[in-house]
Amino acid sequence: MLKADRYKHFVEYFSKNQPNPVTELHYENPFQLLVAVILSAQCTDKRINQVTPKLFERFPTPEDLAASTPEEVFTYIRSVSYPNNKAKHLVGMGKMLVDVFNSEIPQGVDNLQKMPGVGRKTANVIASVIFEEPAMAVDTHVFRVANRIGLTNNATTPLAVEKQLIKHIPKEYIAVAHHWLILHGRYICVARSPKCDVCPLTWFCRYYERNNTESALLKAEAAKVKKAKEAKKKTALNKISKELKKRSVEEGL
Repeated sequence: MLKADRYKHFVEYFSKNQPNPVTELHYENPFQLLVAVILSAQCTDKRINQVTPKLFERFPTPEDLAASTPEEVFTYIRSVSYPNNKAKHLVGMGKMLVDVFNSEIPQGVDNLQKMPGVGRKTANVIASVIFEEPAMAVDTHVFRVANRIGLTNNATTPLAVEKQLIKHIPKEYIAVAHHWLILHGRYICVARSPKCDVCPLTWFCRYYERNNTESALLKAEAAKVKKAKEAKKKTALNKISKELKKRSVEEGL
């Protein structure tokens, strides 16, 4: 199947069956989403949603976060991955928001990436969710699913995946496509054992096509070998049976 056809089927399926996907991170304003996304790096959304209520209660504004210390922030996020570094990033981010951006979340991926703890993925999430820009955030789910389906070819870095997806997905769908890929990777196209038996995309999925074909070939080859062994065994038994009958006749039994 041509790549253009895979993209066409991908967009058609999700735009019809999941037209308004949203992030599973809980937040009430852009500042809270930025904090949550920074914390979510290499951590589950479920864990972040358990941590952020008390964190947001204590630090409801950029000013509150900027006035704090990494040591204090750490006490609220100790259960997430890399809490020491993230505590430092959050305080630094709060100070930059206040001092440089007048306590407003800046627009544009480049401006967002100026803040501590905000890499390209985080910046793309904020750009797409808050500002509805055609930005594609590539995390492990997006990276894996895009490759498996066949939306990307030889894309070995998140940036390469991002560029290929943006090139082929219609502009109006880029922001939501990020969520399509994440949710599909989180619940169906999981890392270790993808749930192909319940996946609605198998009919145009390169991973399923390749593995299903290989599996069928292996099964056919195994059946062929088994059949040949059984035929050989049957021939040998028939030969032995004939030999025994011949001896019986010769010995007058």
